[in-house]
Amino acid sequence: MPLALYALTAGAFGIGVTEFVIMGLLLDVSHSLGVSLSAAGLLISGYALGVVIGAPVLTILTARWPRKAVLLGLMGVFTLGNLACALAPDYTTLMAARVLTAFAHATFFGVGSVVATGLVPANKKASAIAVMFTGLTVANILGVPFGTWLGQHYGWRSTFWAVTAVGVLALVVIALLVPSSTAKEEPTSLKNDLAVLARAPLLLGLLTTVLSWVGVFAAFTYIAPMLTQITGFSDAAVSPILLVFGAGLVVGNLAGGRLADWKLVPTIYATLILLALVLGAMTIGLHNGIAAVVFVGLLGAIAFATVAPLQMWVLEKAQGAGQSLASSFNIAAFNLGNAIGAWLGGVVIDHGLGLGAIPWVAALVPLAAVPVVWWTGRIEAARTLRPVAAE
Repeated sequence: MPLALYALTAGAFGIGVTEFVIMGLLLDVSHSLGVSLSAAGLLISGYALGVVIGAPVLTILTARWPRKAVLLGLMGVFTLGNLACALAPDYTTLMAARVLTAFAHATFFGVGSVVATGLVPANKKASAIAVMFTGLTVANILGVPFGTWLGQHYGWRSTFWAVTAVGVLALVVIALLVPSSTAKEEPTSLKNDLAVLARAPLLLGLLTTVLSWVGVFAAFTYIAPMLTQITGFSDAAVSPILLVFGAGLVVGNLAGGRLADWKLVPTIYATLILLALVLGAMTIGLHNGIAAVVFVGLLGAIAFATVAPLQMWVLEKAQGAGQSLASSFNIAAFNLGNAIGAWLGGVVIDHGLGLGAIPWVAALVPLAAVPVVWWTGRIEAARTLRPVAAE
């Protein structure tokens, strides 16, 4: 793989740390800024909202820019946003800085996916996307635990100073290694880009992404209480078990990319069905310590095995025009799935079904995505055959 691809990975690593590290610093932020724990928790929701809003706004505003310039600009926003977090004098400023930082998230991954596919031969496009997303998976294994440790020992602001430094480093390597243009880069127009979003196959592709990650986050959001209250692990055991989840992310991400390069649509079917099976089986597996750890790892692996295939699938639905916008919308779709999944898990608990019911309820959602994939194929087949029939 070309070095430019690993420059994108560096940016993805920084963004991944920023998104998730706040979860381990909520108590520190709460005490430091004098706000409730629930208010501190809204910093996570604010970031997710920034991702969803930033996807169309920044992608449209930068649609006519060279893609390298877009990536550099986004890393600049990311770096300044984290600097503002480190310097935030109060909760309101910190929230605003988090939202600003999140604006760069979807567009970076969206445009980065398009750039990544232009750096490699056609038979390695999904693998290239997977390599870029490896930065996000490594952030969960190494960056988030280190950032949490740093913030707990030297104050939560030190974590954001560290991520600001990562942003500066990513800016430098992207500037040095990513080519000014790729062979696949073509002139575009806002009208054509927006027209892509009206295509039924693309909309169904985005729906598939949302449904797949609703299931993942319905379970993952409540994984800690499930492990302690159902399996019987101590609170101290949760972090090491989550490392197994992180290792699964890395393995699944790279495997999903390779499989998608081989057979894209069968890979999407297989990962969705496997995700449903793993979630459903977790209902039973959580009652045994070893089985619970295995299922946590499997959940991470299968969850991220869907990422590169779904991102590649949406890029194909864009059919050249509007790829950056479609790709960014798909990143927003992942985050929308995360938000809905967390809500769904809460609904299961609030309706008295209990923590143990969350995995099997979550399993129904990616299963519902399977007919969506089938219907997408039917629509595309019909459109392909229509000109033949007319002749």
